[in-house]
Amino acid sequence: MENKRLYRSSREQMIAGVCAGLAEYFAIDPTLVRLIFVILALMGGPGILIYIVLWIVMPEGPTAVGEVSPTVAPEAKVEPSEIED
Repeated sequence: MENKRLYRSSREQMIAGVCAGLAEYFAIDPTLVRLIFVILALMGGPGILIYIVLWIVMPEGPTAVGEVSPTVAPEAKVEPSEIED
């Protein structure tokens, strides 16, 4: 049996990666999960509250080797010859 873990997605995130992480875990389309959260929120349901709680509780998923996390900007190197006075 495969040992699956529930993580927030760092690759397909829109806000915090909660919906994409749930979609990866259940092997469904992230758009469907996002749509469910929007419908719950608009119908007076607990959609926003559930999303915020999952954002806090779910750990961020591991990034692939060589992949840059979208929350961390790569540092730009500027050579002294490129700086104009």
